[in-house]
Amino acid sequence: EVQLVESGGGSVQAGESLRLSCKISGFTLDDESDMAWYRQAPGYECELVSTIRNNISQYYLDSVKGRFTASQDNAKNTVYLRMDRLKPEDTAVYFCAADLRGLEYGLGTTCPSGDYWGQGTQVTVSK
Repeated sequence: EVQLVESGGGSVQAGESLRLSCKISGFTLDDESDMAWYRQAPGYECELVSTIRNNISQYYLDSVKGRFTASQDNAKNTVYLRMDRLKPEDTAVYFCAADLRGLEYGLGTTCPSGDYWGQGTQVTVSK
């Protein structure tokens, strides 16, 4: 059974930092694995934030470029999203996923769920 479990979310003030973790079980994270971070804010569509492969990010949402950094540790079967200089508009539930569909088309008003999606972790940024 594949499981992705996010952690590291919380409530912070604007300008502060958080690091999200996504612990993977049920498959082995390696240099050919494609992983992604998405976010879902109330009233907004599911939004692709970043993708990563071979510990190199392939994509960042324009609004997070220069502030967010995706990484992976194959030995720990874990991917990370470091978020610096957080803004109130970054407030959302953040999901990790072994799913790159967001690169091709919008995923609608609710992020998918299933074996290759985590349950999400809430990030709240206040002014």
